[in-house]
Amino acid sequence: MGKTCLRSIIDHPNLELVGLYVHDERKAGLDAGEIARRPLTGVRATRFIEDIIAIDADVVLHCPLLQFPYDAHDRDVCRLLESGKNVISINNYFHPKSLGVDYAARLEESCMRGSSTLAGTGINPGIIAERFAVVASGLILELDSIACREVYDCIDMPNPDYVFGIMGMGSSPAQIDLVDGPLAGMFTDMFRQCVGALAARLEIPLTAIEPAHQVVAAPHDIRGRAGTIKAGTVAATRWQVHGLVDGRPVITHSVSWVMGRSVPGYEQFRHWHLELRGKPGLDIHIDLIEPENTGVKTTAVQYGVAATVTQAIAHVVAAPPGLWELPSAPHYQTRLHP
Repeated sequence: MGKTCLRSIIDHPNLELVGLYVHDERKAGLDAGEIARRPLTGVRATRFIEDIIAIDADVVLHCPLLQFPYDAHDRDVCRLLESGKNVISINNYFHPKSLGVDYAARLEESCMRGSSTLAGTGINPGIIAERFAVVASGLILELDSIACREVYDCIDMPNPDYVFGIMGMGSSPAQIDLVDGPLAGMFTDMFRQCVGALAARLEIPLTAIEPAHQVVAAPHDIRGRAGTIKAGTVAATRWQVHGLVDGRPVITHSVSWVMGRSVPGYEQFRHWHLELRGKPGLDIHIDLIEPENTGVKTTAVQYGVAATVTQAIAHVVAAPPGLWELPSAPHYQTRLHP
């Protein structure tokens, strides 16, 4: 994701790359063009956040891999904000208020100190619930529930640390704590922001947000690009969060990652399914299409994330200091405003 976002900046005619922070020691000191497989830029990668803080930049694109705990990057992000730089993240800050009023207030305080704006965006979180579902709700006269479901095939993901660590594949199902474990905690915090953002936009007064996570074991050994998933170990995860009103699920956000179509229950699927129930009901299926004849291994998901981040830059720069709110669109309302 980070490399694709880097390329989008280098390739864009109206953007100028002025700095690059990397997490891999092997990339430190390299020209950004070498890392992105582009012509040399004159910008060398650094492992020191102080170098980035010292740069005169309008925006920092925050694109690290997920890591435990989920708030591990908060300190660096707050320092960037306080230095006067707007920040757009692909991993957090989609709707900080969903993680607590105090948590959001600490981030907003950093924005105010630096007169800067903090935004989180991407495809999911970022678009599926927060934009597509919101626009679709404009077709509903009386809304009963909304469910946003993603299924993504991870069989070709190349990074073993990410697949077997962050995603939990190949683990013993009994060893994954789906309530209080680090994986459950991280993905609950990530996807509860989708639920909270959608509820806030539609003015649905949720009384609780609760997780309902699941895992599925491999029926046989599954060979993926990152390694082999042994029979009986985790081959699919479903990170699911419900927004409740008086105990009834009104908003559901579900993200399933699966190692191929031989996993039980995932033999056939679409990438995203939006399910709105009410008067009328509505089903929307969405699939990303891989680009053809590009000569590179960049996937449709990577291009999509880079697009949402790049296109958010102008909006974030123009926004007032604080936590960024997505531009609105006509949508379902429980009551009409004059």
